[in-house]
Amino acid sequence: MSNNGLLSLRSTMAGTIVVVHVDGILDATTRDQFADRLDTEAEDHGPDLILDLGGVTFMDSRALGLIVHHWQRSTAAGGNFALVAVQYPSSKVMWVTGLSQRLPLFDTLDEALAAFAAEPRP
Repeated sequence: MSNNGLLSLRSTMAGTIVVVHVDGILDATTRDQFADRLDTEAEDHGPDLILDLGGVTFMDSRALGLIVHHWQRSTAAGGNFALVAVQYPSSKVMWVTGLSQRLPLFDTLDEALAAFAAEPRP
């Protein structure tokens, strides 16, 4: 777990898939902490990644760019990627940019895991 007062990150495993639980603010002040955690999880656990954003209170475009980068990185490596519990009021930038229509969004962790199970693996 990492926590700087503005952002708390906690990881759990759902089988072989890492789930990063994000609570707090995702902006320029927390971007490096968030980026380091996502890089570490990808290196330690491979390309499958689920981000639980249910606890996010604010997200800016820099954080969204980082999420898009990891989505692309994950899928390019043959992995699955999902965002769960995204709340519109705290993540408006996702809708303003149109990325809410492209990113794999799920209401619950179980829905994301079911989608991963349905995906054919190379």
